Amino acid sequence: MEDNNYSDFDMNENTQRDFDIVVYGATGFTGALVAEYLHEHHRALSWAIAGRSQTKLDELKGTINAPDLATIVADSSREDDMARLAASAKVIISTVGPYARFGTPLVEACAAQGTHYCDLTGEPQWMASIFEKVSALAEETGARLVHCCGFDSIPSDLGVFVAQQTMMEKHGVFATKVSGRMGKSKGAVSGGTVASMLLAVEQGVSDPVARNVLNDPYGLYPSELNPGPDGPDQRGIRWDENFESWTGPFVMAAINGKVVRRSNALASLVYGADFSYDESMLVENRRSGLLLAGGMSLGMIALAIGPLRKLISKRLPQPGDGPSLSERENGFFEFHVHAHHPTNSEKDVRICVKGKRDPGYGATSRMLAQAGLSLAFDELDVEGGIWTPASALGQHLVDRLAKVDITFEEIAL
Repeated sequence: MEDNNYSDFDMNENTQRDFDIVVYGATGFTGALVAEYLHEHHRALSWAIAGRSQTKLDELKGTINAPDLATIVADSSREDDMARLAASAKVIISTVGPYARFGTPLVEACAAQGTHYCDLTGEPQWMASIFEKVSALAEETGARLVHCCGFDSIPSDLGVFVAQQTMMEKHGVFATKVSGRMGKSKGAVSGGTVASMLLAVEQGVSDPVARNVLNDPYGLYPSELNPGPDGPDQRGIRWDENFESWTGPFVMAAINGKVVRRSNALASLVYGADFSYDESMLVENRRSGLLLAGGMSLGMIALAIGPLRKLISKRLPQPGDGPSLSERENGFFEFHVHAHHPTNSEKDVRICVKGKRDPGYGATSRMLAQAGLSLAFDELDVEGGIWTPASALGQHLVDRLAKVDITFEEIAL
């Protein structure tokens, strides 16, 4: 069991709140995993679960054997519910997706109340719309809002952070080019993830603003900065000399790359204005890469056609569905980050992000929980605003993740 002593922590802000943390969307698949984890490993924490249905909240209390756990009934469509929810806690952990459909009122409420917030979104089109609405307010109230605190995009974002810190410690420079490579993994997909993906495709087809954000590698870059050198994400196959492997497109590169580039921007372009990041998936051979690339291309074309999208969606996992306990516990992932030394390839740095449990749920639920705990209790260097995991939580979160079997290991080259 992890250290559950929170009495030594001193929160200088939001001290008059009922709870340290509230998990909103706790009765959903991922929300229930977050709640189960917090109950089992952080018994001394002052926290609550929240959702639309008291009946379902009570059922969850029974499922995780937490009869005394506080509950809050709140509906994202009711502004007063969101204001009351945000005012109840120092930190809100939100698992209510698709965020583009249900997430905006809560983020606005947290920004207004000065409440810290983290979520699991992988929806860049929604994130870009949030920036304009709440950035200035969050900066004024001190609310730290951190998106993408799950498998998208913590391995990529913190992996680059650790690789760059290692490069600086060893060689006194930052890499201006970093490559992310998804390696071996074992896991399953939930209905919530499918719903978010389908909504992003739908919005990309119907909304030109959303489409531009989705297609732009700098779609989450601060508007006052000029874009860097990166082009579109990889769609075909390529040979990677550094990994001595063929690579194919990685579906999560579309969000992960945007988050990594935003982290550099929020850190005052510490890696340089010409910093470049690319992400793809390691494949067994050229043939498997071609099959992956072809399948993804055909899949995206099919999903872009309304009637086909509706037909396909009926055959995919539905919201509330997810991998079994055995699938979650027996899953794993490896994500590799290769930082290129600016002048000497013999000084390149490689980090392998390794996680026990399946990446999408077993590992993700712990990533999100630890992000919330970091926001609640760690002495962070940033003020209010909309941040990324690396720019807001950095080494604090790297250290915390080691407690939940997610590690960042340097690999000898």
